[in-house]
Amino acid sequence: MTETWLGGAANAADHPFGVATLPYGVVVVAGEPQPAVRIGESALLLRPATGALLPEHAGLFAGPDLGTFLAAGPDSWLDVRASVTSWLTDEAYREQLEPMLVPLAGLPTVLPFSVADYVDFYASENHARNVGQMLRPDSDSLLPNWKHLPVGYHGRAGTVVVSGTDVRRPRGQRKAGDGVEFGPSQRLDIEAEVGFVVGPGSPQGRPVPIADFTRHVFGVVLLNDWSARDIQAWEYVPLGPFLGKSFATSISAWITPLAALEAARVPAVPRDPAPLPYLDDTGDSWNLDLSIEVRLNGELISRPPFATMYWTAAQMLAHLTVNGASLRPGDLYGSGTVSGPERDQRGSLLELSWGASQPFELADGSQRSFLADGDEVVMTATAPGPDGVRIGIAEVRGRITPALSD
Repeated sequence: MTETWLGGAANAADHPFGVATLPYGVVVVAGEPQPAVRIGESALLLRPATGALLPEHAGLFAGPDLGTFLAAGPDSWLDVRASVTSWLTDEAYREQLEPMLVPLAGLPTVLPFSVADYVDFYASENHARNVGQMLRPDSDSLLPNWKHLPVGYHGRAGTVVVSGTDVRRPRGQRKAGDGVEFGPSQRLDIEAEVGFVVGPGSPQGRPVPIADFTRHVFGVVLLNDWSARDIQAWEYVPLGPFLGKSFATSISAWITPLAALEAARVPAVPRDPAPLPYLDDTGDSWNLDLSIEVRLNGELISRPPFATMYWTAAQMLAHLTVNGASLRPGDLYGSGTVSGPERDQRGSLLELSWGASQPFELADGSQRSFLADGDEVVMTATAPGPDGVRIGIAEVRGRITPALSD
């Protein structure tokens, strides 16, 4: 295992943010947003570090977020990662870098990039079948298109928020008996997802093939696509999710680069029928072995396994652009709810409570079908790293606050 001269927790074999991970984010120091790399429980400020040691890339971190760096593309990403790794593992850089390292305890983080567009997919067969069984118990749980393409919808970029941001309970229309009523959502839910952050854009009219996935996608975050199921159920026919989803989507404050996830790549799950040629990832699968944990008020309630996903991130990107849609730096797309085949692997409360017909009990004796005001949801994840270590995907955290009153 490669070690850093910081010592302590940063070198612990079980620390999720050692030198094998090196995720990127934005911290606020003395009131100023600063692009940074996380190492252990510290952040290395990239603006002064590159200015002193990597001047050819210093301009990538001159702004208040990671946008310029994301847009620079894979050659620059790899140059910076290799340089930071060298700086943090070579004692010769210690004296120069120590003033640029700040402890994370109590340090605010902000959204690490400006979200250009947001798309959410529906790529877990287990999740899709569970929802289909609840909604259509007397017919096939999967609709005819599901195994032919990654189903998705275009979400709202402006309400993507950084981990730690409170989420206000949304209000909206919902069906009530034979009528309709307006009020706070009574079926507020989570969706445990993985998000993918796009760097360089693509021209309109030119699809991005699976082979170009790593030229456009920089890294991953955990993503909670909060969902108001009662509002969604009333509005989604015939055009799909809208107000039941658009009130908030939370993402990690730190982006784990794809370069840290090579050891986490695993074969794709079997697919039948075979995907169309533009979705054929034979020999180039970007299925990832990510182990997600979901906690409600500190209690572990689910362990969704990302390796069970039917469609991969590379296939999602290929499908997103196959009609000629362009990419922009800062685009974000989510995997959709991650659910495994077991009950304790379901990535939403809708599934865990089976549509509220089977409420589950927490350690304090309270029961849940959906979220109560004051509930806090925290999602974490780890993945295999080099030399047998585990690397981390930074947490996504959010607490529910009461709906606005009239």
